[in-house]
Amino acid sequence: MKKLILVAMLSTLLSTAAHAKNFVYCSEGSPSSFNPQLVTDGTSVTASSSNVYNRLVEFEPGSTKIVPGLASSWEISKDKKVYTFNLRPNVAFHTTKYFTPSRNFNAEDVVFSIERQRSKTHPFHNVSGGKYEYFDGMEMGSLITDIKVLDPMKVQITLAQPDATFLANMAMSFMSILSKEYGDKLPTNKKTDMDNFPIGTGPYAFISYQKDSNIRYEEHKKFWGKKGNVDKLIFAITPDANVRTQKLKAGECQFATDPAPADVADMKKNPKLKVMEDAGLNIGFLAMNVTKKPFDNLLVRQAISHALDKKTYIAAIYMNNATAAKNLIPPTIWSYNNSVVDYDYNINKAKELLKKAGFPNGFETDMWTLPVARPYNPNGKKMGELMQADLAKIGIKVKLISFDWPTYLEKSKAGEHSLIQFGWNGDNGDPDNFFGVLLGCASVKSGSNYPRWCDQKFDKLISDAKLTTDVKARTKFYMQAQVIAHDQAPVVNIAHSKTFKAMAKNINGYKLDPLGQDYLADIVVE
Repeated sequence: MKKLILVAMLSTLLSTAAHAKNFVYCSEGSPSSFNPQLVTDGTSVTASSSNVYNRLVEFEPGSTKIVPGLASSWEISKDKKVYTFNLRPNVAFHTTKYFTPSRNFNAEDVVFSIERQRSKTHPFHNVSGGKYEYFDGMEMGSLITDIKVLDPMKVQITLAQPDATFLANMAMSFMSILSKEYGDKLPTNKKTDMDNFPIGTGPYAFISYQKDSNIRYEEHKKFWGKKGNVDKLIFAITPDANVRTQKLKAGECQFATDPAPADVADMKKNPKLKVMEDAGLNIGFLAMNVTKKPFDNLLVRQAISHALDKKTYIAAIYMNNATAAKNLIPPTIWSYNNSVVDYDYNINKAKELLKKAGFPNGFETDMWTLPVARPYNPNGKKMGELMQADLAKIGIKVKLISFDWPTYLEKSKAGEHSLIQFGWNGDNGDPDNFFGVLLGCASVKSGSNYPRWCDQKFDKLISDAKLTTDVKARTKFYMQAQVIAHDQAPVVNIAHSKTFKAMAKNINGYKLDPLGQDYLADIVVE
């Protein structure tokens, strides 16, 4: 009898060890939406796409390699314009308090999800504002000419022309698959629930959200993929990086995203913690809205480019865990043009250019400072103060402004800013993901082109680069485009930073993502 009791106790202990109850993730801000079709910021993507939804193809965790997702395989026609996806069988959608699915994932869900972004007549197209920055900015609407169901587990997508970036784009967050059945059951006055109360096929199902406080998820017990041992996933929204560090040290959270660079050295010495780092695929920049005076004047933009002391920012803001940026893409991405000569820090030259532009005494303007800590800009307020001091040296008086993160995103997409701090983490490892999304003409309308700059020569180069799969030819186009972007100076490229993730020592299974997302399905709490 004693032996049976001991066996039972041991079984219970093993079961408890194998399945942790809670995993608390200290995040840097509130998401702007729980529908990844509607967002481009990493904060929102991690809160939705990375852990709630799946895509037909996905990036292998920790790399940019494309692997099967909700499509188990696919075929590409000889002319590279027709993609046929064979769908994974027996994939269940989430069951929550607000929705119980009656069927598994099928081809209708794929058509529903893509057509929501593509077709203005789709019943959900205009829901939640109807802005699809990625889809529109990457011109997916004109690229995809047809999408149809071949059978319940097979879908075919036809393109207007070959596109070297198509599969990588399909693996991005905005191509996440929603539930058509869920959409069909929502009444007209509750269609926004699809974006606020998500239903996906991913490893975690949504429970609740308290703005600026927390997000709660639970494991999706019928998840089709590999999964760790977390029952409840809790996002503790903590905008201050130093506070995230203190919470991690105190055991109030087990993972802290984007710790302050000043805290990293001390965290590395802490025996209860571990810190991962990598050269990020990112860029931090200051954008100048060329649709507003005087930033429509090239000489003004070049003057500002010479007035900002990047070396000081990298030491003070990034603690030297970054390199000065002269191009929009980091040097680790193919097609980087190293022959571009950066604007040097030169106050006298900046003053001369400003005088030539007709502003010998400078002018007054506003600068929006980033309200959340991101790898590409760990401290927007402090960087704003340093930029403010630098621009004062050439007579430009800057008023610093900021908003909460969702408001910052909304207003900047509408072009309400003059000078604005922003940045980007690459989403697929392709140069087009930087050039097209951040500086493409189509992205002005979609909202992700923050300088609202549209140069036809630049745009033709990056468009031509997508029409061929020849990497040498694409490289030539992108290298020419970088020269134009440098000379026209719609943004001041500040830095490419290292990325850091800190966690408790007993957390395993996490892989540092070169694309800047935190994929938490594989987390194991030892």
